Amino acid sequence: MPREVKLNELTDLLGEASYPLSAEMVQSKFGDVTLVYADGSESMSEVLDRIESEQFDSAEDVQTSIFNAVPVEGVGEPGQSEGEG
Repeated sequence: MPREVKLNELTDLLGEASYPLSAEMVQSKFGDVTLVYADGSESMSEVLDRIESEQFDSAEDVQTSIFNAVPVEGVGEPGQSEGEG
């Protein structure tokens, strides 16, 4: 069954694995996950395909790489910044 994960839940998901992991193993373990964005969703497999790293030493490494590969529109509501509120 496909898994859906919001970006703010990614840390818990990635923490389920033992590191270091090759990019191939990350794809194997998490490729079936759908990332739920503020404005839609995308397969984690598609996001991982855009990442050039060959190996990840920690869950934080994977998460940072994913956040850098996610479209900016997917992270928050349009016009919103962390300083507002």
